[in-house]
Amino acid sequence: MKYVLVTGGVVSGLGKGVTASSIGLILKACGLRVTSIKIDPYLNTDAGTMSPFEHGEVFVLDDGGEVDLDLGNYERFLDITLTRDNNITTGKIYQSVIDKERKGDYLGQTVQVVPHVTDAIQEWIERVAIIPVDGEEGPADVCVIELGGTIGDIESMPFIEALGQFSYRVGAGNFCLVHVSLVPVLSVVGEQKTKPTQHSVRGLRSLGLTPNILACRSTTELDGNVKEKLSRFCHVPLENIITLYDVTNIWRVPLLLQDQKAHEAILKSLNFKGYALKPVLGEWTSRADLCDMLHDPVRIAMVGKYTGLKDSYLSVLKALLHASVACYRKLCVDWVPASDLEDAAKKENPNAYKSAWNLLKGADAVLVPGGFGDRGVEGKILAAKYARENRIPYLGICLGMQISVIEFARSVLGLQDANSTEFDPNTQNPCVIFMPEGSKTHMGGTMRLGSRRTYFQGMSSKSAKLYGNRSFIDERHRHRYEVNPDMVPRLEEAGLSFAGKDETGCRMEIVELPSHPYFVGVQFHPEFKSRPGKPSALFLGLVAAACSQLDAVLKKCTTKTCKLSNGTTSAHYENAPKVANGSLDSIYYNGNGLHV
Repeated sequence: MKYVLVTGGVVSGLGKGVTASSIGLILKACGLRVTSIKIDPYLNTDAGTMSPFEHGEVFVLDDGGEVDLDLGNYERFLDITLTRDNNITTGKIYQSVIDKERKGDYLGQTVQVVPHVTDAIQEWIERVAIIPVDGEEGPADVCVIELGGTIGDIESMPFIEALGQFSYRVGAGNFCLVHVSLVPVLSVVGEQKTKPTQHSVRGLRSLGLTPNILACRSTTELDGNVKEKLSRFCHVPLENIITLYDVTNIWRVPLLLQDQKAHEAILKSLNFKGYALKPVLGEWTSRADLCDMLHDPVRIAMVGKYTGLKDSYLSVLKALLHASVACYRKLCVDWVPASDLEDAAKKENPNAYKSAWNLLKGADAVLVPGGFGDRGVEGKILAAKYARENRIPYLGICLGMQISVIEFARSVLGLQDANSTEFDPNTQNPCVIFMPEGSKTHMGGTMRLGSRRTYFQGMSSKSAKLYGNRSFIDERHRHRYEVNPDMVPRLEEAGLSFAGKDETGCRMEIVELPSHPYFVGVQFHPEFKSRPGKPSALFLGLVAAACSQLDAVLKKCTTKTCKLSNGTTSAHYENAPKVANGSLDSIYYNGNGLHV
């Protein structure tokens, strides 16, 4: 097993996760099998109880693990399926050490950070690195490890020490360190400054780790003299200094690494022989080119609670992007704070109220993502009502599905006090109730989590067709509340259709309004399994409906065999834009349907 460690310096938020994902991608494109591990130095056991404003979205894995959003980047870039153990936290490590101490496994020793905690970290890395994540048997060739935070943070010190020991144990030919740092440009002098990176590398080396490669974040490409200066003062070969400058879309980052021969530096550091020195990234390049060429917009109103931080809905944004590229449309997301749609906002902040409604009314489609808590719920209900009454394409995810059912019960069934027991425990018409397998006293890891099976109740629904007329699908869940099965007969009698249910038939998984062009709500989170080139079926349906392509997509979905996020079908279009080198022809016009 070979290891690539990605660390960060100077400031947080430099894009270590994207860099680690891109490194994994180019190594995979060279013919290697790749797995990934993310280390988060916080004391939380997992990301499940953390606010999206604090840490971005909580990404959910097939096994129910609630993990850092960077694992979502790994899965999307590498098309792999990770486990909860691929996310290491300080909380998990200390918990495992304390459990061992309580059981007497240390035989009376004084338990210390070194060697017990550092040994636990190394053992965890070695154990998880050999778990297959790509559907094939046997361990991967390379494990890409991302260390969260910034070099010098006090909470990451045990991990730095452990990784220093680990690099010595596995040997120089089996360990490559990529340090991501910042080379800022001061507006006053307009000069690229190397001193922050010099200090960062000096701090890293003082802790026992020496970088093999420097990945320098900058607004523009590094000047030659700047690279020479960094090489001289940081003791890194000139050819191993990579510029990660700003690009037009995230899919160009691996191409930046390829153009600067980062893969050759990594393969050389890891003593890999016999593997392709030029990654096979033709399809990836074509996708990046296509994304930049799109100009016809599709406007999606994102009505949510955490609109102040885009990372709160990162996977939703990526799924929308995958679908919009598949429909050859330029994605434009209009962020609509749900609370600004409510009547209270009209009195307290009329300008915000007017702006929110203008954005909603100007959108081609409406998406209400998942969320927790009652803030903004009435605004989301109003958004669902607007989409239903005005025949605007609508997709509700998790809470977005639940509020669409509440809105239907209020507006169509006339149950004005219809609500969820999450928001009104005493409602006389509980449309959404607490699910029996959850816990009301503990928040962490107690929800209905991970991959669960949904069975279609016939093949006539739009969702069944979008999934290729399969009898069932497996999607990831993260929720505590669900549609009240006692209300289902009345709702269906009034025209609502529950197109997907669990194996018991008691849990409602997919709701549709058959009389509407596209009005779909799902209890699961389809965004977590969307991939570049394999868009989520329901996101594809939403975007296709928004740009008048749904009929064509539904027709092709049942006849063509192009890949979606779970191996089902999609459509292709004859009006796809051409790329100068013609490489898109073989990818998009292969006669097997759209494969972006």
